[in-house]
Amino acid sequence: MNKVKVAVLGSGNIGTDLMLKLGRSPVLELTAVIGIDPQSDGLKKARELGYVAIDNGIDGFLERPELADIIFDATSAKAHIRHAKLLKKAGKKVIDLTPAAIGPIVVPPVNLHDHLNAENINLITCGGQATIPIVHAIHQVQPVDYAEIVATISSKSAGPGTRANIDEFTQTTSRGIEEVGGAKKGKAIIILNPAEPPILMRDTVHVMVEGKQAKQEEIIASIRAMETKVQAYVPGYRLRQEPIFDGSSVTVFIEVEGAGDYLPVYSGNLDIMTAASVKVAEEWAKHRVANIVG
Repeated sequence: MNKVKVAVLGSGNIGTDLMLKLGRSPVLELTAVIGIDPQSDGLKKARELGYVAIDNGIDGFLERPELADIIFDATSAKAHIRHAKLLKKAGKKVIDLTPAAIGPIVVPPVNLHDHLNAENINLITCGGQATIPIVHAIHQVQPVDYAEIVATISSKSAGPGTRANIDEFTQTTSRGIEEVGGAKKGKAIIILNPAEPPILMRDTVHVMVEGKQAKQEEIIASIRAMETKVQAYVPGYRLRQEPIFDGSSVTVFIEVEGAGDYLPVYSGNLDIMTAASVKVAEEWAKHRVANIVG
């Protein structure tokens, strides 16, 4: 199939890691990286790799809209509000890696195929991408009354964008736990751990299911099947131990190790976002080609 052209908006850590992942995609052709700092490491690497490096932000891209059909927005929630309007007007599909949540919130192995015709897809948050698949896996077996997730990440892997979006993180992740995960009530907590050496991303999912007793064997099988689905695009995603059951409560411990493309391996919180965004874009591209052929 002909590759679909894509561009990365944001030349920080996430955008640069995304650039390297896109270089390996069999269905996506990265053409441009867009930033606002000509001296940023991301734009320097983009130039070295032969991509178009735009250093005057989205306005620069809009002067050359033919460069890409899909745009990855790796800036900030506040910036994305403006970007979304401009890119929609330009007829571009957008994958939002910020917690802005303008478009439908998507977790690839859970609900991506329900939104392949959407113009703007939101990837919630790193905590959402790591934990909502587990909430959904449990909910498929037994309805979930309450789900609480605690995302613990290395302080070193939380850059200015992550820190500026803390409030949006908790709100958007809680919403995703309910709307995508299926829980009647969801709550999200994020912890920035300053430990040295830096820790890997670790997430705890605590769920209360309907009834007096959780269906242990069926829930474990569903969780393990979901773990395999996520590992297909995030190889470093894994359960740290078997789920713990106590009556109607289920507790699951997850660890996410990054691929180490640009970011250190302890930055699994960022890696899971870039990996999920590539997965979404690839499925978008395949869907587009299938519709053209059909």
